[in-house]
Amino acid sequence: MATTTGTEHYFGDLVTDLIYLEHDAISAYDSTIERLSDPELAARVAEFRQDHLYHLEKLRDIAASINADIPEGGDMKQMLTTGKIALADLMGDGAILKAMRTNEEDTVTAYDRARQHGDAVPASREFFEKALADEKRHRAWFEAAAERT
Repeated sequence: MATTTGTEHYFGDLVTDLIYLEHDAISAYDSTIERLSDPELAARVAEFRQDHLYHLEKLRDIAASINADIPEGGDMKQMLTTGKIALADLMGDGAILKAMRTNEEDTVTAYDRARQHGDAVPASREFFEKALADEKRHRAWFEAAAERT
């Protein structure tokens, strides 16, 4: 699924949508950790989940500083991100990791767009750059791990 997050005109809407995206990602990580049969893979995925929790915390801080909405959970996309994982579970760990790689495409795209938003102040732009680097690292690992599995 292609994300539209990062195309928002108003910076507050962007931050709110990134919060939704992070909630969705965390749910997908939870589902993945539960379903992986290899405990080493699950442990690595759990480490990446921590990055998403950090991103969520920082986004909440940014949202509060600009009086943007701070959602407490995911949106309808959450069913798509976790649904892909549930379907992939029928085919094993490799398929689950591939599904997660596709989910990471959305977060990479969203943070890449966010860092370029005209209203992003230097501190938020710096955070978006770090989050983008995290997401690229996650995506690369999921791709490599899926090929090995």
